[in-house]
Amino acid sequence: MGTSPWYGAWDDRASLVGLAYARSMAIDTSAEHPAPVRTVAQLVNQWIDRLGWIWVEGQVAQLSRRPGATMAFITLRDTAADLSLPITCKTAVLASASPAITEGDRIIVFAKPTFFAPRGSFSLAAREIRHVGLGELLARLERLKSALAAEGLFATERKKVLPFLPRKIGLVCGRASAAEHDVVENVKRRWPTIEFETREVPVQGASAAAAVTAAIAELDRMAGVDVIVVTRGGGSVEDLLPFSEETMLRAVASCATPIVSAIGHEQDSPLLDLVADVRASTPTDAARQIVPSFADELATVTHGRRRIQELLRTRFEAEAANLSTLRQRPVLARPTSLIDNHAEVVDGLRHRSWRATDNFLQRAHEGLAHTRARVVALSPQATLDRGYAVVQLADMNVVRAPVPAGEPLHIRVAKGAFDAVASG
Repeated sequence: MGTSPWYGAWDDRASLVGLAYARSMAIDTSAEHPAPVRTVAQLVNQWIDRLGWIWVEGQVAQLSRRPGATMAFITLRDTAADLSLPITCKTAVLASASPAITEGDRIIVFAKPTFFAPRGSFSLAAREIRHVGLGELLARLERLKSALAAEGLFATERKKVLPFLPRKIGLVCGRASAAEHDVVENVKRRWPTIEFETREVPVQGASAAAAVTAAIAELDRMAGVDVIVVTRGGGSVEDLLPFSEETMLRAVASCATPIVSAIGHEQDSPLLDLVADVRASTPTDAARQIVPSFADELATVTHGRRRIQELLRTRFEAEAANLSTLRQRPVLARPTSLIDNHAEVVDGLRHRSWRATDNFLQRAHEGLAHTRARVVALSPQATLDRGYAVVQLADMNVVRAPVPAGEPLHIRVAKGAFDAVASG
């Protein structure tokens, strides 16, 4: 029932010897020739009797002793395999153990396996009982710790992140324990609307590891549970041994729900702390880690809102100042100023064009009058007006030399014309 290398080697040797002995004890049976119950019982008794005196290790799950009785009865449990065996011993043997044996203790028993044929029951008859030393327990825990670390069960990358605000918290704790009160009260104080799904189980003794493991598995299957807290108060190394059981540790490592370990006090360190996704030093610390403070969050939101308001007010004031500066610019103060300036330029150009056109027409009129006066002054009519006449022949050619007598002539004067005949 032990977990040390010595027990493993012993099991291997016992298996080989047992196989050889079983073959030597084999009997021929068939449906037509079955073996009587007594024969089977005798063979089993012979087989068990050959085991002799052996050292067996386990945890005391139950201890029964009656006042005045000479015999005591112990149920020795292997927590790793969830297996129990009955042990009988004399009360003197039980009383010789120091300190006194109590339920939950880990002990080593020097006993002889026995088989009571009439009832078909198996038990161990103890001759000596010893406590498992603290040094051996610590060494065994260290070996288990090294093995689990090598498998990666303590690795940071496999740990799950806690939700910011869980809807429901699964709580595994002792019945009406101070640890349960600390977790619930501190969570409710930080966020009053949080709900709990509590499983009260033994957290010390022979049945603790199996009960806690079953409660964790049940809560892990519940859809509404966002985080699971495993908690109990402080205690000795022996008291906290269930939370270093390999079966529990592997069950926790396989959970889909984040697990928070809140076992004992700051100085307590069961292996569950290393496998769990989050380790809390105390049950109160667990409440602080899994649930934010409503008051702190409200203060954070209020502070953030004030900062946003201040930033917006500062931004609005800056934009208002920029707008005021822009409005004071001439182009925005008098938007038509640019148009007015260009209108003045257009008006000036228009007046200049009008003056230039008038001057041009005036000069053209004067030039035309001057030209007309010259034309008039130089025209034939002006010569005729001065008393001259134009004498033309019959063919309308102007007479420029004397013509023979009797030649018909046409004479133009200033105010008309008449015909004449040249005389000698």
